[in-house]
Amino acid sequence: QVQLVQSGGGLVQAGGSLRLSCAAVGLSVIDYGVAWFRQVPGKEREFVSATTWGRQKSLYTDSVKGRFSITRDNAKNTVNLQMNSLKPEDTAVYYCAAESRGQGTAAAVWYSYWGQGTQVTVSS
Repeated sequence: QVQLVQSGGGLVQAGGSLRLSCAAVGLSVIDYGVAWFRQVPGKEREFVSATTWGRQKSLYTDSVKGRFSITRDNAKNTVNLQMNSLKPEDTAVYYCAAESRGQGTAAAVWYSYWGQGTQVTVSS
């Protein structure tokens, strides 16, 4: 059975940092595209960042470029999202997701496996 177990998140002041982790059970993250999405109430789930398999390209939505960093720890079978210089508009529930094509697409429809979600709140 495949599970993506998220940890991290919480409440931080604007300008602060948080780190999200996504630990995979039942699949190897090295073989999958793994992404982070976020969602606020009343809005669609938004792509944040993804890492591809193989040569490990990293993709970011424009609003987080230069502030967020996605990394993969193959030994721990985990994908992390380091979030720096956080802004109030980053407040959302964050989800990690995995897709078997390994391409790290920004389209949520391609992802078969999802984490449970983690609240990130940035106060002004």
